[in-house]
Amino acid sequence: MYRARDERLRRDVAVKVLVSEFSSDAGRRQRFEQEARAASSLNHPNIVTIHDIGSADSMVYIAMELIDGRTLRVLQQEGLLPTRKLIDITLQIADGLAKAHAAGIVQRDLKPENVMVLRDGVVKILDFGLAKLLLREATGGPDSATAIEQTQPGTVMGTIGYMSPEQASGKPVDFRSDQFSLGSIVA
Repeated sequence: MYRARDERLRRDVAVKVLVSEFSSDAGRRQRFEQEARAASSLNHPNIVTIHDIGSADSMVYIAMELIDGRTLRVLQQEGLLPTRKLIDITLQIADGLAKAHAAGIVQRDLKPENVMVLRDGVVKILDFGLAKLLLREATGGPDSATAIEQTQPGTVMGTIGYMSPEQASGKPVDFRSDQFSLGSIVA
């Protein structure tokens, strides 16, 4: 992740780069672009804002909101969080996830490193690189979502310590997998 200046809009941004050796891999490039599309489709105060996706020379990048804060991992390493603060962080993560789930997106890699807490206490969910897009069936509710097969069945993607049992065993996942992960990171 790099800090950069968007000269056209005159603002600082964070730039995530797909390194050149991976940008020629169609699968990795597709997942990288899917991350940008998934996160950019979500307009929510607890989800990082994507400003642009593009390429320069052989480098593919995502430009996003620059966040001034610390990861949940850093806060946890500093010691026990006060109960009220932990509840506030948990509620904000749950609110952001609810927005993603309502849009048919499962984050699939929720972990303390992918949650930033700003100086003012606002929480941002980062990194939708493993997000899975879901199709809504006629009822439209979260219980009726079915996964689009963009990952091979049986493929395990994510961070082992925070995965739901279904995700860790390569089974189809839905919003409940993210809920499991949320419980894992704030427990």
